[in-house]
Amino acid sequence: MESMTINPPSTVDREAFAVRRTIRIAAPVEQVWRAVTQPEHISKWFGIAEFSGTAVGATGTLEFPGYGKVPLRIEAIDEPRSISYRWGNDDALGSLPDAVDDATSTVFTFTLEPIADGTRLTVVETGFERTSNPAENLASHGEGWVSELDKLVALADAGGLAG
Repeated sequence: MESMTINPPSTVDREAFAVRRTIRIAAPVEQVWRAVTQPEHISKWFGIAEFSGTAVGATGTLEFPGYGKVPLRIEAIDEPRSISYRWGNDDALGSLPDAVDDATSTVFTFTLEPIADGTRLTVVETGFERTSNPAENLASHGEGWVSELDKLVALADAGGLAG
């Protein structure tokens, strides 16, 4: 019988306007790094990813079927420990912008730490106070990080990060 990794849900901090989730992934840091930084690997679990490059300042989109293309930009990289993306994913607007707007976007950072049986991955998304409906967006993204990161864990459990 195949074992499935179970992780805790996201934590929503309404005072700090932030969402945080820490999970365990049964794969080495190098594999998880590729999964959160390379478009062909991101597309296997998150959204269909397209980037103009892999350095700070590179822009691109994450496309979610039935939702649309979300613009994003790489904000910071500390390979293979952390990467930050800024995205224009304001769920309450009703339509997605064509480019990242620093005034209304949020930033999410993946932090990777090696542990005995794989990788501890923490995502923290901040900046919800700048969105059109902070409470609604916090709740939506809190749930979103559960479903999206659970797909990454399932991919790792199935051996799908090894390639």
